[in-house]
Amino acid sequence: MNEHILELEPSSIWKYFKEILAIPRPSKKEEKIIEYLLDFGKKHILETTQDEVGNVLIRKPATLGMENRKSVVLQSHIDMVCEKNSDKEHDFEKDPIETFIKDGWVYANGTTLGADDGIGVAAQLAILAADDIQHGPIECLFTVDEETGLSGAFGLQPGFLKSEILLNLDSEDEGQLFIGCAGGQDTLAWLPYDLEDAPGDHKAYKIMVSGLKGGHSGDDINKGLGNANKMLNRFLWTYREQFELKLHSFDGGNLRNAIAREAYAIILVPEKSSQFLVAEIKGFEEMLRNEFHVTEPNLMLNIEESDVPDTVIDNDSFMELCNAIYACPHGVIAMSQEIDDFVETSTNLASVKFVEGNEVKITTSQRSSVESEKNDITNMVTSVFKLAGGRTKTTDGYPGWTPNPNSEIVDLTVKHYKELFKTEPEVLAIHAGLECGLIGDKYPRMDMISYGPTIKGAHSPDERLEIESVKKFWDLTIDVLKNIPLNK
Repeated sequence: MNEHILELEPSSIWKYFKEILAIPRPSKKEEKIIEYLLDFGKKHILETTQDEVGNVLIRKPATLGMENRKSVVLQSHIDMVCEKNSDKEHDFEKDPIETFIKDGWVYANGTTLGADDGIGVAAQLAILAADDIQHGPIECLFTVDEETGLSGAFGLQPGFLKSEILLNLDSEDEGQLFIGCAGGQDTLAWLPYDLEDAPGDHKAYKIMVSGLKGGHSGDDINKGLGNANKMLNRFLWTYREQFELKLHSFDGGNLRNAIAREAYAIILVPEKSSQFLVAEIKGFEEMLRNEFHVTEPNLMLNIEESDVPDTVIDNDSFMELCNAIYACPHGVIAMSQEIDDFVETSTNLASVKFVEGNEVKITTSQRSSVESEKNDITNMVTSVFKLAGGRTKTTDGYPGWTPNPNSEIVDLTVKHYKELFKTEPEVLAIHAGLECGLIGDKYPRMDMISYGPTIKGAHSPDERLEIESVKKFWDLTIDVLKNIPLNK
């Protein structure tokens, strides 16, 4: 499986990416990839350690003549976002990722690809295994659980790393070098509801929003993409009173850092009104398609008859849920006043789930490069759900990464990018969260930069990796390592 990957260049990085594709590595379930890394270190006779939270560190001595260079840590996360299309049979805890190549890109077959950040891990392994790459002392840090909690970076202890320079290999646009990132936190809400018997003379229907692109709630939040939770709730809010709808369940979105691609609800409608509700579906879908005709050309709103459930939630709870989801902000809240076209503050309505205890759990995430604005949008989201009678919880969050205008590694990387590719790279901050913020918090003197090959559609089954950009990513990394400054 995935043998076609081995035909790509540079062969060393693709070899390890192929191996990684075969290893299940959902967030918080990284045991198999950790075992693989520990075995790799042992096989190559390299100093290998694992810390209390699961992070793996592999050290490699400098090559001959490079012993007096500053030590560098290359860092990637080993977990991946596990999303699949609803019609795809795939067990992320057992099955390998299946890939295909099309028009210069590597895709997965109906699932996320895991190039975020499997390609960074593959680059580290290829460097550790190589005997023809010049470099000073290097450390390769493989962190766990970046996607669902950053717990690997949170748990990193001072003193675990010895290096002064960090290359974070977890960015997704070749030609862009990142020197700062937003901080973030999650806001969770639980709205209570009471159950009542399903009324007679009603039909049940499953209404589903699908075909959306989804995407990363940081990188893609400014692209005008649709949110399936908001769309489905808009339909329910619009027709709840007109057709005397009853709600049995609502299930939309999955991951805190992904824009919801799909959502469905099981509703009941009086038999006398059912044909009229069904007739409204196509018109509502056409309206949404018109609004999102550029960003969501494959948007679908479907309705199909379902078995009538025994219970529904009470009308007051239905109304409060609809109002809360409608009022909950989603998307860009503020653009930077200092950096052109840079999102400063945003929030993502990630998921809506009926859970045990007669509650609806709503997961949202907030990001900002300004700490006070992050707190402000968090308070805004919290107030919406408190007004709806819910209880809320805000996670501790993670810090942003403040750009260093005097960064030696940034200047060096820019210089060698220009020499290699005869073009000027963009030097930017990123709205997505990077582990650099947390690592910098533990190692305040660490000089850091983040870059990577081009990955599109991360956190969705549309995720794809540009083949040409992988070579440029590899060439830049090798050139930077070869030219790391002397250790004074």
